[in-house]
Amino acid sequence: MHPQELKHTLSSGLLSFPITDFDANGDFRADTYARRLEWLAPYGASALFAAGGTGEFFSLTHAEYSDVVKVAVDTCRGKVPILAGAGGPTRSAIAFGQEAQRLGAQGVLLLPHYLTEASQDGLVAHVEQFCKAVDIGVVVYNRGQCRLTPDSLATLADRCPNLIGFKDGIGDVELMVSIWRRMGDRFSYLGGLPTAEVYAAAYKALGVPVYSSAVFNFMPKLAMDFYHAIATDDQATSNRLIDDFFLPYLEIRNRKAGYAVSIVKAGARLVGYDAGPVRAPLTDLTGAECEMLQALISKQGPQ
Repeated sequence: MHPQELKHTLSSGLLSFPITDFDANGDFRADTYARRLEWLAPYGASALFAAGGTGEFFSLTHAEYSDVVKVAVDTCRGKVPILAGAGGPTRSAIAFGQEAQRLGAQGVLLLPHYLTEASQDGLVAHVEQFCKAVDIGVVVYNRGQCRLTPDSLATLADRCPNLIGFKDGIGDVELMVSIWRRMGDRFSYLGGLPTAEVYAAAYKALGVPVYSSAVFNFMPKLAMDFYHAIATDDQATSNRLIDDFFLPYLEIRNRKAGYAVSIVKAGARLVGYDAGPVRAPLTDLTGAECEMLQALISKQGPQ
């Protein structure tokens, strides 16, 4: 897929990041991961991001990464585009990105470089080197230590034709407005705060109508219903789902750091698509928290 085609694909619809399946020992489980993708693909997400943040990219070895991306590409070929996560130090990120391209991914989400602080010049060099090392479309994720400014993004837009997307995981409204007003339609913009549905209406008003849904992993019908409510300004439906599901969901998610991933894996298990445990340093929900989540899921009806 040409980068501009990918940009068009990412400019509308719901996006999601599948969780990665592990067995009881914490090893990648390809068969159930493939079944998960086969289950999710028909619900209508515009694209799926394999080995992303919700997919625990940060805990995968290079060999496991290859396995995850290959299963995703092979399973979803002709059904839904697959983008792969890539991140860490520049040369490591490049190695991940080139492997994703070799395996047939249609694009890459460039995750933060982690740990060390960096100047804007350093961030520009990091993103530029990555983009020039691959031919497929790249979406850069503003989150954590990667906080690009409008000036930096303008520089990157000039130097990197295949940088076609910007995902915001910071939630700084002033920064987001400045970026959108400066860059216009040069990028496809994605809302990427955890449990993005809570912010979806506000981000749509900022010019960011597309977001990624973690809840899609276990409540795909509800996630799509909510997306369509936001897209059509059906406030009655979106407000009802926020009150009945998303705010109580946040109360569970916010109990411990890292639960943004753990609660999704718990939800998948509760609806019959067990993905196994999370890997350290994340921790799984307690039994009592799983019971709370089960009650919340049951209240929404069949998916």
